[in-house]
Amino acid sequence: MTRILAILILIVLPLSVFGQATAPTPITDTSKKSSTWSLSTIHIAPMYRFSIQDNAMIDSAKQFRGPQPLPDSCYYPGEKHLKNIRQYTFEGENAEAYLSPDDKYISFQAHGKNPNTCDQIYWMPFDGSYVKRISPGTGRTTCSYIYPGDGVVLYASTMAMYDACPPQPDFSNGYVWPLYKGYDIYLSDTNGTLVARLMKDTEYYDAEATIAPDGRHIVFTSTRSGDIDLFSMNLNGTGIKQLTHEEGYDGGAFYSPDSKEIVYRASRPKGKGLKEYRELLKQGLVKPHTLEIYVMNADGSRKRQVTHLGGASFAPFFAPDGQHIIFSSNYLDPNGRNFDLFMIKKDGTGLERITYGGGFNSFPMFTKDGKHLIFCSNRNGSHPHNTNIFVADWVD
Repeated sequence: MTRILAILILIVLPLSVFGQATAPTPITDTSKKSSTWSLSTIHIAPMYRFSIQDNAMIDSAKQFRGPQPLPDSCYYPGEKHLKNIRQYTFEGENAEAYLSPDDKYISFQAHGKNPNTCDQIYWMPFDGSYVKRISPGTGRTTCSYIYPGDGVVLYASTMAMYDACPPQPDFSNGYVWPLYKGYDIYLSDTNGTLVARLMKDTEYYDAEATIAPDGRHIVFTSTRSGDIDLFSMNLNGTGIKQLTHEEGYDGGAFYSPDSKEIVYRASRPKGKGLKEYRELLKQGLVKPHTLEIYVMNADGSRKRQVTHLGGASFAPFFAPDGQHIIFSSNYLDPNGRNFDLFMIKKDGTGLERITYGGGFNSFPMFTKDGKHLIFCSNRNGSHPHNTNIFVADWVD
């Protein structure tokens, strides 16, 4: 354990750092509803490293050149809910942009357009006026989310297992998602200093974590059950509870505005599909070809299927009213390549299409007041399949 900790510190700290790190501790006063954790300072010995890596290889001047209005040619007929769209990133790949609890900041993952680059985690104010990297630049990172209060960001990383980018899966038998065992959940402050490692194993895939609006729990995806299930835990990594037990992939979860429900994506393979699912899982892979949207209570009870579309529906997020869900799906494209945003009531009625073009549209998230929607799209890309971050005014 000591050797692993030393390696982690070497990876994270810049050249000739002498300073302090912080670690999460639980708050005993549960009446503080705004946050159930705090940071306490601990001292560390000075550590050295001889190079500062950044395997995202981003040209910031080109990729993060500041928000710009979306050209009129990149609006599509039928997108009546989206106005005044601003493009926040350009070039490379930029995705999973999520707002802080106070809607003042955005964390997201990105990498450059060169081959053999990996996603790293970045941070910017809501107006997009500047961008900075807050993950160490080693391994692959994903699924960032901002803690309530203290300026700390949660994300998953393979940094303990892979210094460079982990190997890409074999796509010869179709498109698959890798479930890297090295993914563990970390905390970083907004200056890029590693705060804590909530998961301390390299045996399971632990990722896709988000935080309840009431600041009390985290929901995340893990293979620790032998399947791909959803779990919840306290903000300090304690009190892990399994929420889903049905065979198939469960992930990409978000809490409702009142923190009482969870929306997520799931597959329920049967027959030959189930056999293929089990074989791929043994290899640390999953095919995201058929996914539907589900809702359950925050304790894992009362699960119910919301969509029955037959395609790949994912990235669900509750609207501020807690009654509607916005999500991404390819069910209208026979080739399964084009993803658009849709809205549906949580009882499965009232399906409405939101976007009508742009190739890939996904990862939608509303501001608390419902006045803005942040999402990712291929529209106005600088090269094929270029994914960028957009913020739009939402019109009811």
